[in-house]
Amino acid sequence: MAVNFVRPKIPKLASDPWAIQFDSEGRLRHLLTIEGLGPEWVTRILDTAENFMSVTDREVKKVPLLRGRTVVNLFFESSTRTRTTFELAAKRLSADVLNLNISTSAATKGESLLDTLRNIEAMQADMFVVRHDKSGAAHFIARHVAPHVSVLNAGDGRHAHPTQALLDVFTIRRIKGDFTPLRVAIVGDILHSRVARSQIHALNTLNTGEVRVIAPRTLLPADVEKLGVRVFHDMREGLRDVDVVIMLRLQRERMEGGLLPTEQEFFRLYGLTEEKLALARPDAIVMHPGPANRGVEIDSRVADGPQSVILQQVSNGIAVRMAVMALCMARRSEDNA
Repeated sequence: MAVNFVRPKIPKLASDPWAIQFDSEGRLRHLLTIEGLGPEWVTRILDTAENFMSVTDREVKKVPLLRGRTVVNLFFESSTRTRTTFELAAKRLSADVLNLNISTSAATKGESLLDTLRNIEAMQADMFVVRHDKSGAAHFIARHVAPHVSVLNAGDGRHAHPTQALLDVFTIRRIKGDFTPLRVAIVGDILHSRVARSQIHALNTLNTGEVRVIAPRTLLPADVEKLGVRVFHDMREGLRDVDVVIMLRLQRERMEGGLLPTEQEFFRLYGLTEEKLALARPDAIVMHPGPANRGVEIDSRVADGPQSVILQQVSNGIAVRMAVMALCMARRSEDNA
């Protein structure tokens, strides 16, 4: 399968904190955050993912782009969808995949993170897919890996989840097309959500007409408006005439203190029901990064309803992660040519 790897020209300053994502030739080396990518690279990733969508329709769902390369899933935090789709993406690119079980690894016996990385690098690993409960962990790893290794951030603390945001905007683009006229509402626990932060950056990078966040005051970051969003505390008001509704999982494991009265009260005020969804545009789509807490942030009739594209997000995630892996590894192919 031929994929166009012509890269956008994006000038990078040494002082740019996100310059680490690119090599000295301006080629994508790591994917750590949406910040710093710019519309050219986001569009390049989405276009490449579109090319990979046809792979899932083949009898043999593989292309040889990463044959002979080794991808290591380094998950310090539990995951099902993200780890599985990264694994499928790597295997469909014909890479060898190692899933490192952190709970039984040397890290639990006192070995430092850097020692663990060095030992895996000695096994000729080419890419680390990292999920960690600490913000900045993927950046730390990217600054310490060998020059030939790429790092993909699969979620770090409250900071970022770039491939989730990319698969979300990829799904929106496939259904809605141009982002300019769209109103997109992100609803729920904005404060603790790395997904929300990355979604906001991706949507604004693609010049979305209006990005709204809907949440109680206790679940909003301070100065959230500076991210380029319009804030609503009343869900009914915030959903009026929107084209896309993105529901967020209630981040119970990251909450500190009594930020909510009860989950039942949260659902009453901020759970997505058919009645509330009727306030959006008739052709509005409903999204959720998963796993969904049914009856907490979304009603089952909406999650399984005709406007839901939640399962499409999961399927699209494989193509998007294939695209990111292929683009990061393309620099190696160029260097070896």
